[in-house]
Amino acid sequence: MKRLDLDDLPPKVAQLLSGVEDGEELLLVQNGLVVARLVGGAAPEPEPEEDEAVEPEMRSREIFEQFRSLMEDDF
Repeated sequence: MKRLDLDDLPPKVAQLLSGVEDGEELLLVQNGLVVARLVGGAAPEPEPEEDEAVEPEMRSREIFEQFRSLMEDDF
């Protein structure tokens, strides 16, 4: 994915880009030709990572070890 930092742009351009509402389109035109079309909207939320299948006993052991480690560090 390409990234454009609004801080690198002139203030008027940055304001125009950041002011696009959800579903609103913004055309980028060069020499009278449309070179890009941007559609405003919120960035999609990242999908939660799926945990690998872990046996309950292993998960319990891992949690206990973390707890024990924290307790030893505090005392």
